[in-house]
Amino acid sequence: MKIKTGDTVKVISGHYKGTVSEVKAVDPKNNKVIVEGVNMIKKSLKPSQQNPEGGIVEKEAPIDASNVMLYDKKAKAASRVGYKFNEKGEKKRVFKKSGEEVDKGGKK
Repeated sequence: MKIKTGDTVKVISGHYKGTVSEVKAVDPKNNKVIVEGVNMIKKSLKPSQQNPEGGIVEKEAPIDASNVMLYDKKAKAASRVGYKFNEKGEKKRVFKKSGEEVDKGGKK
């Protein structure tokens, strides 16, 4: 999977098409991503010790990774991603449109 936590992505299909936002979580096993403010669902919570009132909570649900593309902030466009090796022999992600290196996303 070429998308990592912290990357900026653009939603390319579905109800939230055109939304540019940040990836909060990635599930490579199921090919799903959770994008901030996208695919909002309402979840009913029973009262508990932490939340004695219970109630309805709105949160993001996972969407398929094929429905998002990495967003190049400099070019202001969504782009496919490829890999290239730099001078040190490190494998880096690059935008196919501009050839620029993808800024560091992911947990460190």
